[in-house]
Amino acid sequence: MLTNDQLVAFLSRYRDMNFLKSHGRDNARFIRKQGLDRLFLECDAHMWRLGDRRIPEGIAVDGGSDWFLLNRKFVEYVAFSTDDLVTKMKQFYSYTLLPAESFFHTVLENSPHCDTMVDNNLRITNWNRKLGCKCQYKHIVDWCGCSPNDFKPQDFHRFQQTARPTFFARKFEAIVNQEIIGQLDSYLYGNYPAGTPGLRSYWENVYDEPDGIHSLSDVALTLYHSFIRLGLRRAESSLHTDGENSCRYYPMGHPASVHLYFLADRFQGFLIKHHVTNLAVSKLETLETWMMPKKVFKIASPPSDFGRLQFSEVGTDWDAKERLFRNFGGLLGPMDEPVGMQKWGKGPNVTVTVIWVDPVNVIAATYDILIESTAEFTHYKPPLNLPLRPGVWTVKILHHWVPVAETKFLVAPLTFSNKQPIKPEEALKLHNGPPRSAYMEQSFQSLNPVLSLPINPAQVEQARKNAASTGTALEAWLDSLVGGTWTAMDICATGPTACPVMQTCSQTAWSSFSPDPKSELGAVKPDGRLR
Repeated sequence: MLTNDQLVAFLSRYRDMNFLKSHGRDNARFIRKQGLDRLFLECDAHMWRLGDRRIPEGIAVDGGSDWFLLNRKFVEYVAFSTDDLVTKMKQFYSYTLLPAESFFHTVLENSPHCDTMVDNNLRITNWNRKLGCKCQYKHIVDWCGCSPNDFKPQDFHRFQQTARPTFFARKFEAIVNQEIIGQLDSYLYGNYPAGTPGLRSYWENVYDEPDGIHSLSDVALTLYHSFIRLGLRRAESSLHTDGENSCRYYPMGHPASVHLYFLADRFQGFLIKHHVTNLAVSKLETLETWMMPKKVFKIASPPSDFGRLQFSEVGTDWDAKERLFRNFGGLLGPMDEPVGMQKWGKGPNVTVTVIWVDPVNVIAATYDILIESTAEFTHYKPPLNLPLRPGVWTVKILHHWVPVAETKFLVAPLTFSNKQPIKPEEALKLHNGPPRSAYMEQSFQSLNPVLSLPINPAQVEQARKNAASTGTALEAWLDSLVGGTWTAMDICATGPTACPVMQTCSQTAWSSFSPDPKSELGAVKPDGRLR
């Protein structure tokens, strides 16, 4: 990898050239795999495949990466020329699945500018087709494509060993791995001074007031409000002294902003900025609360002699390419469809049994998974009837019916429906589990005694009462569940506060208001750099 200054020098030297990477394989196969011989139309945020079509005759079709560097002459030719080639190619590629991966290559190779093409787009792309070609976008496009993976620290040697000029690389995603970005930054531009804050921290904003409350799901809004209440309870218990109210607060309105917080590439939880009234002075203040998920994966005790299972987790938005849940923190409600994931070490082929147990010990699903010797991850979404009963669920993993491990996950009861406080009839409908407590057509009730999972009538009755609750009773039930699976780690004030022992967010290492020099962007400098 080379620096910005070297890029400027390189492009200045070759300013008359166009840098595009061709697919470099059999052209007929490329046309077939790209779907260039099919007609596509985008409508309602979906790319529809409408049928077959013919490739224009007399045209050398080419394509490859949609990342390229084009010179001014060719860009003006494509933008303003009215000759047959440009006009017809614009028409043809208007109904193409991935036009940018072929349009510029094809026009350039068939135009008077063809001798300016260099088969190099000056970048490294992190292809891992075993992981990246999972048909993971079928919900938005009638086609199966591939997508590159994010770089990780173990890929760093690839930046040092490039045989051709390389100035760019993809993909990088700090939410997946920030360490590799820091490594590359140091390699190209040197280390930050000792003591620079925030180098191993990463904050990603997922909600801000201008987004509008309509942009949040009812599940997220419900849990963010619960996080706020639990944070204020923590402030009261740890900062409050008897006889005065300077550190007691009443929550006001919806969350002001929400950040995901990572430290050393590990998810640390949510940071919720919210407005409150200080009860001592009746003035508005703005606080930020840090909520961290509790560890819920547990190896069986006594441990079994089955050693391949390393971790198990339940969530939604499973990313098969990066092998993580994009729903960070696993915020789930009664109408969600959770996925169970297991991470494995290498070993002999084995079959394990996975059992899903709801909060009142109804066995919702059980299935076997064959774990091949080289398998690293398995994931499965059992087709459960909805709504899921709110509360803490358990997923047990057994080998020869001997417990290996279990993990838990929270299905939160909703305090909001369509961003409004939930009505009693909606709450009862959503919070009472599926009809007849049947998550599937098949009943697994006979397994309860085998697994020592008694169904307690008092527990079932309490669940029924909870399902009918609204208002403060519903909030109390929700907060008790959230408090069992999340910890209010800390709280700080973003501005003036009447609480004398409340810390200032800008001086608190975890806060989204704390300094983050590695991410600061200022005005463009004379050398064209931002920092």
